[in-house]
Amino acid sequence: MVTRVLEALRRRLVYVPDTRRPDPAACGVPGVAIGAATTADGLALLTWYAPPATPDAPQLLYLHGNGGHIGYRAGRMRRMAALGWGVLLLEYRGYGGNPGIPSEAGLWLDTQAGLDVIRRIGASPDRTLVWGESLGTGLAVRLAAEFPVAVLLLESPYTNLSDVARWHAPLLPGGALLRGAYDAASRIALVRCPTLVMIGERDRVIPPALGRAMHDAVTAPKELWIAPHAGHNDLAEAGAIEAAADFVRRHLPQRAQ
Repeated sequence: MVTRVLEALRRRLVYVPDTRRPDPAACGVPGVAIGAATTADGLALLTWYAPPATPDAPQLLYLHGNGGHIGYRAGRMRRMAALGWGVLLLEYRGYGGNPGIPSEAGLWLDTQAGLDVIRRIGASPDRTLVWGESLGTGLAVRLAAEFPVAVLLLESPYTNLSDVARWHAPLLPGGALLRGAYDAASRIALVRCPTLVMIGERDRVIPPALGRAMHDAVTAPKELWIAPHAGHNDLAEAGAIEAAADFVRRHLPQRAQ
């Protein structure tokens, strides 16, 4: 009983889903292919996919943050697809009309299912990009630590959720309740692909210091990109997509894109 209560409290602290199923046309991406990713525990999860401009172009798996659903990222998808990349937006369990209840273990199964989809579509490991946004950076780091991918792109990353909770409320028990949750710091040194860390200097959701700590811990080729006037939710408008595109051009294994 106590375990169930603690897990329910963790969910309330971490996940803020919009449970409505998004419509691509209403969100401004009418041409995307609607599909499904099947998880190891049997859930069929919503995916949106825009194919690459050429067969050899990079393909991106996008792992979004803790709020909303993939429809909120439609503008980003449109801009990323305009780069010529293939773009797969994965929706988590309990978000966007999907079955299931969000949890760290569950979202990790979801992430692996998303990777399976992009592999079946035809993205080879040396052309696979992984973009983690906020909460999704913890999943992206784990994916790149355990599976071969070409480039890792981290937008507003954190060390672990306990550190984020303590920064917001050092005297409240959130840090203890989230101890060990989404521990990206323990996995980042296992990542072997080029890694770009993107942070907003005015971020009041995830402190920039945690992003800098993650950048410092990367042992692979790495860069830190800082938007001095951006916060947590406006990095794309501040130039993050263009910075990521430039990083990919310079670090993707050299062959025709």
